[in-house]
Amino acid sequence: MKIGAGTKIMLISVSTGVWSEIKLDQSPSEVKRPGDTVKMSCVISGYSMTSYYISWIRQRPGKALEWIGRMNAGSNSASYGSSFQSRFPMTEDVSSSTQYLQVKSLTAEDSAVYFCARESTVTEDRGAAAQKPPHTTSMIQTTNRPAQIPRDSCG
Repeated sequence: MKIGAGTKIMLISVSTGVWSEIKLDQSPSEVKRPGDTVKMSCVISGYSMTSYYISWIRQRPGKALEWIGRMNAGSNSASYGSSFQSRFPMTEDVSSSTQYLQVKSLTAEDSAVYFCARESTVTEDRGAAAQKPPHTTSMIQTTNRPAQIPRDSCG
């Protein structure tokens, strides 16, 4: 796929759902050009960030979910899916309870819905039935001009 000079990449974030007071809030929408870098944030509230892993997942249009990787919260140590090690660094700032996913050298193939999600590090919780935790989504979409996308928020 050839990308023209006027092509832009749009990042869209939508917050959905609340489980008690636990929230994962992602950064707002941005418009980026191919070759640019985007840094998405996942601000965690309502629980101790160091009690859970934070995973990043994406879904490209018409494709299956792809696990990008996860951050061992509080240790600044990340594990990556094999396709995501070089251009998708994950970092964190424990003092602000924020985890970050950066995507370097954006391409049309990076157009996707991006999710941050928490994962328990406590074995006993893994088998327990519980309401799905909240999540936020981001979408990087290629477009020749900026589009007006409504933001939807539940809470």
